[in-house]
Amino acid sequence: MSDSEAENEDHEHDSTLPTREECESRCQTFAEVTGTDTALAMFYLQEVEWNIDSALNKFYEAQGGQEIINSKRKMENDEDDVGSHKKSREEESDPEPHRIRLLSWNIDGLDEVAIQRRTKAVCEIINKENPHVVFLQEVTAVTQSILESNCSAYQIIPGGDEQYYTCMLMKVGQVEVIHHQTLPFPNTSMMRNLLLVQCKIKDENFVLMTSHLESCKDHSKERVAQLQKAFRVMQKSSQSSTVIFGGDLNLRDKEVANIGGPPPGVQDIWETTGQRPEAAYTWDMSRNDNKIFPGKFKPKLRFDRLYIRGAEPPVIDPVYMELVGIERVAKCGKYPSDHWGLLTHYNIISKVKNVVSKVK
Repeated sequence: MSDSEAENEDHEHDSTLPTREECESRCQTFAEVTGTDTALAMFYLQEVEWNIDSALNKFYEAQGGQEIINSKRKMENDEDDVGSHKKSREEESDPEPHRIRLLSWNIDGLDEVAIQRRTKAVCEIINKENPHVVFLQEVTAVTQSILESNCSAYQIIPGGDEQYYTCMLMKVGQVEVIHHQTLPFPNTSMMRNLLLVQCKIKDENFVLMTSHLESCKDHSKERVAQLQKAFRVMQKSSQSSTVIFGGDLNLRDKEVANIGGPPPGVQDIWETTGQRPEAAYTWDMSRNDNKIFPGKFKPKLRFDRLYIRGAEPPVIDPVYMELVGIERVAKCGKYPSDHWGLLTHYNIISKVKNVVSKVK
């Protein structure tokens, strides 16, 4: 489909929508009831022509079937009943004991235009979405300072101190950092490396890795070599840990295809969560105009990717991927970055089973 055809289709669809205010109200209601966010709400509501009841039913069915729907309704009734059983301490401190969230985002710290407002918008989204872990690329000393001031609930682990670098943000009190290190890419000409953190999240073992792989078409050979090194580290990591690697990988589909795809046991999370086209293109110049691209053709590419190698036996299950940072920042007219962020949701398999078994 051409861009003009897609645009026409969007206009036709928009004409059947409720008012913008009503859409926002329904998104907010969905998010409050489910304990999720308005971006996920929009996904479910759009599928059912903005019928709130149908959207809620589809959401809970996706979380584990009618048993969980009944469980959720029971929990809502219990909260309204003063004499109901008290929640466990775990439930009080963590309303989603089965869920882990990870956000990856190139925040374009090298672009000085509206850098303060844009980075503060990034912080607002991080605090709103409340991920357990954040992978960031193109962080600078200036943007790291803003992150430290506005994301106080996170421990910041930088992957370097050069002109720009990667960082991981780990939610204090929910992520236990055991060890971290940076692994070099010996042949990089762009100060790129691999930041690795060994940690525990909700008592589960993780090895988390982020990188900003070599940029531009002319550096494909080095970029692929860096990708293959990251894949080797994933494969060699302890089988008792779940390994997640990702970031702004600058990858073209053919580069991954030319090496035979990810190695055995490693999966592309966008693919495992349904290959939703809405979550594919993280660098989309047909929608994001922070950078000017001359001519009528506006490229859109899946530069930002996340890969997972499960523990043995598997511990978590990727269930959903969405884009964040898709709204303009007030007063400056820019988006938070020229990349959209990737927010991913995972279920802890044993805890989801426990929820279902309690209902049964």
